[in-house]
Amino acid sequence: MSASQEQERAFEPATGDGPAAPGTDGGRAGEVRTAFEGLLQIRRLTGAGRADPEGVPAAWELHRPLRAVALALEAAGIPASAVGLNGERADTGYRVCEGEASGSVRVEWAGPPGSGAAHEEDEALVECAAVLRRLGWTALLYRGPRRRRFLEVEPPPAARP
Repeated sequence: MSASQEQERAFEPATGDGPAAPGTDGGRAGEVRTAFEGLLQIRRLTGAGRADPEGVPAAWELHRPLRAVALALEAAGIPASAVGLNGERADTGYRVCEGEASGSVRVEWAGPPGSGAAHEEDEALVECAAVLRRLGWTALLYRGPRRRRFLEVEPPPAARP
């Protein structure tokens, strides 16, 4: 297999800006589970001596916070939003993007027009924040333009580079 083919097959967690998730054949769920278990194993190996080595982001995550946060949300079974072929929102779910501050991530609850995403966002973002906090991230809920809520996610102060 060539390097470019291998890159095409590399696992990428759903950020909410890609195509709709593949069907329920279990293949994607297995990939997510394997990737998340790998993340927890990295935490255990690099966090030796901590009371809860799985409860603090590893250095790998601090350098790729968007990917780490997206993986955590997808592994928790929270649905990701998606974008259709026409570039418009096709599914309701989380959307992960770069945050305002360096090393931070923004989590929004997005959906197609008329989907009711704005009415679901409080409850959905509270669930997202709970998942991320259990994994050691600092997740703060804010109200932005047009009164839409979002999370600003950062590593805990002790883990920041």
